[in-house]
Amino acid sequence: MKLVTFRTDANDRAGVLAGGAVIDLENAFAWYEHTAGRPSNGAHVTDCYGRGILGFVEQADRARPAADAIVRAYGAGLLPRQFDGRILSHALSEVSLRAPLPNPPSLRDGYAFRQHVEAARRNRGLTMIPEYDDAPVFYFANHHAVVGPGEVRVYGEQLRQLDYELEAAIVVGKEAKNLTAAAADEAIFGMTIMNDWSARTLQMHEMKLSLGPAKGKDFATSLGPWLVTLDELLPRTKRTERGLVFDLAMRGAVNGATLSRGNLKDMHFTFAQILERASYGAALFPGDVIGSGTCGTGCLLELNGSNITSDLWLEPGDIVVLEIDGLGRLENRVVEDE
Repeated sequence: MKLVTFRTDANDRAGVLAGGAVIDLENAFAWYEHTAGRPSNGAHVTDCYGRGILGFVEQADRARPAADAIVRAYGAGLLPRQFDGRILSHALSEVSLRAPLPNPPSLRDGYAFRQHVEAARRNRGLTMIPEYDDAPVFYFANHHAVVGPGEVRVYGEQLRQLDYELEAAIVVGKEAKNLTAAAADEAIFGMTIMNDWSARTLQMHEMKLSLGPAKGKDFATSLGPWLVTLDELLPRTKRTERGLVFDLAMRGAVNGATLSRGNLKDMHFTFAQILERASYGAALFPGDVIGSGTCGTGCLLELNGSNITSDLWLEPGDIVVLEIDGLGRLENRVVEDE
């Protein structure tokens, strides 16, 4: 199942993809409740199925079976176009997609691709740090600065050595604490593409103080175009003692030129291991987003330092497209914020 947050006006709506259409979940849930002889008012629907995609994740035990039934009804031609004056489906081409989770409860980003870490350190004249293998590390990012497909507005100093980062991100599906890697995959609701935008000049200056990234990262993180539920990805996974390994090819392009290629199966630490670390002594909650970290060749900092590109950085007007097999295509345009 592919879940989206979309707009037809100024309001965010939760939806599910069905072929070339987006089914409005709130309105479709109302129709579903009505056909079962239950109340179909907004308060009842929200109480049963939550609000938005975050509510769907929180109420997945009830929302997922109902959404599956709705999608089947659409495929069989049984879902009406309207119910009680409310539109139940739109053509995908007629809506504007937002981040599938525009306001996640929290946002963490990992460091799971060894190739990227080694290259980034080598380009700074540093050897590989042995502590990297001890446990997967992560940092907290700005969950209030999540954007989806479309414009990414960048201001002032953020435009100096502006970079993209090609990543995947998982969404936590249930409250969990002190997970083990062997069981942690059960806490994954789904996955999406993540672009961890980076203002490298700001980042390199502040990282000298050894507190990790802050102003170099806090202006934007792109997620999208949709949130793919875990069951849809299982055919492309391998079960290991370290948790699921996802065989999903990754690509990144700037203005039509493909610059980055990788695969999620090359993660040195699995998402299950990252979840084990993140949940150690701390609770995770439905809707929490956790990024994989950048894949090898997945950013301009690494490409420039490896002489694959030459002092190439993003400029206003540039189009960045990230693709991951099974997860779709996330396209953003850099816009200077005046």
